[in-house]
Amino acid sequence: MWLAFKRLTTLGFPQRFPIIQFPNLPLIVAFLAGGAAVFTHGEAHLYALSVAYLGMTIWAYEELMHGVNWFRHLLGFAYAIIVVVRVVQALHTW
Repeated sequence: MWLAFKRLTTLGFPQRFPIIQFPNLPLIVAFLAGGAAVFTHGEAHLYALSVAYLGMTIWAYEELMHGVNWFRHLLGFAYAIIVVVRVVQALHTW
């Protein structure tokens, strides 16, 4: 099952220069935790938001360092900056 998931996450469109890819595990975790953060309050909201930020940070790092082309590297860099700004904003309002 893990091999099938790994094969699915390597698919991209277009084939020669993938811009769109199936989400990898850190991105799936980030999406699920972000969705959970919307529906929770208090301490559970903060934990879910933290997991979402961590997942996005790991995903951005992976794209920045190991992306398949320059667009994916740029996408990882942009999201790394966005995550840093969002965490600083969250700490400022907390």
